[in-house]
Amino acid sequence: MFIDRLVRYVRSPSTRMAALAALLSYLSYAYAHGSWANPALIGVSVFTGAFMPSYAKLSNKADLWANNRFGFVTAGRLGRFVPQYAFNLAVFGVLLWGGALNRDGVASVGGFASAALVTTLASQGLQYLGMYLVSRGIGDANRNVLVGLSINIVLTSFGTAGLPIAREAFLIMGFGFGILLFGIGLLSDLRSQFAPKGGIGLFFGTFNPFHNTHLALVRRALDERGLDKIVIHPTLVPRIHADAFRKGELRVARLESGFQIYETTDKADSNVDYFPTGRMFLPPETRKVLIDLAMAEAGLHNRVEVVFFREIYNTKGFQGVIAEIKKAHPGVRLHGLHGTDNGGMYVRQIYDECGWIYPWRVLRRDGVSATAIRRGAKGMTSAVVTDVLEQLSANVPMVVAGGRRFRNDNGVLTEGD
Repeated sequence: MFIDRLVRYVRSPSTRMAALAALLSYLSYAYAHGSWANPALIGVSVFTGAFMPSYAKLSNKADLWANNRFGFVTAGRLGRFVPQYAFNLAVFGVLLWGGALNRDGVASVGGFASAALVTTLASQGLQYLGMYLVSRGIGDANRNVLVGLSINIVLTSFGTAGLPIAREAFLIMGFGFGILLFGIGLLSDLRSQFAPKGGIGLFFGTFNPFHNTHLALVRRALDERGLDKIVIHPTLVPRIHADAFRKGELRVARLESGFQIYETTDKADSNVDYFPTGRMFLPPETRKVLIDLAMAEAGLHNRVEVVFFREIYNTKGFQGVIAEIKKAHPGVRLHGLHGTDNGGMYVRQIYDECGWIYPWRVLRRDGVSATAIRRGAKGMTSAVVTDVLEQLSANVPMVVAGGRRFRNDNGVLTEGD
């Protein structure tokens, strides 16, 4: 068992990426600072290569904790920034103490604390840019992050050596990305707090399944933001899963109580969390039916529109869905609804990337959990959703709810006899 885990770890693209970044770091610093045989540089490079995949997971958890605790983009980015800055401070401190760095060169960028600050800002900005490109179909997550890390490593190594052009480029990139990254986050947070009323709400997510918190969020947003209506679009297959299915890293293992159970294959990356929101998914058609039924039961069907742009979502994601909604409602003010869990803050990032959308978020404090519902918890969904889930669990061929009839084909609900 241990050998199998070790083999999967070594084969992991994240492990190889970390090893390449560590090797590039050693070569860049050794060449720029003349430290080829320096024990401190060799030790730090080896440690960084081994620790980087675990660090990435810890960084994600810090980001998620800050988002859930405060509900602000700036807080989440600080949650990711602080541990990375602490790590880089330690690295530069060890390298300077071990004689691996040119002291005059480090002093020329403000000392080791300043060097750690600038490289952390640049790293955060380049990772954000890499993921922004991924969401638009350019490259993939591993490659984009590796390219970003490589650029940052080379510029940092030569910049801290005091080379004139490299030093200026290093400082401009770091502070430029820092201003951009935290500036965008701060503007988003200000828009969420000082949003004008009126317009259309956007509500995106997996809704797996649609539960009481989703319903409460819709009601509150309609009231507090004075919205004319809310447009809801569930995910089809989440983008992280769509890419993993395409690469053969995931498969549908079985059907259980109407839910498709996802599992990883031998091709999966052992350092990637493929299931941040669980591995049980209702088919997208069924999730849309549940939202429709819940809105009708709540008397909100005249103020909520549930849309399903399959082709647009599959090719352009929620960015394409937003563009389609803007096209249908030119010049109308848009508000983006979301929770502060992992999926909600990911959707918030999409809102921020797609123009001047006013975020409307709810801190998740009510204990309602889609994961718990999928495991059988009761009392967290409206009556009609509970009814449908029970019929799916019984695997009845025809689901009847809300005065409507749906064929049940392995959990996929289609209206009609």
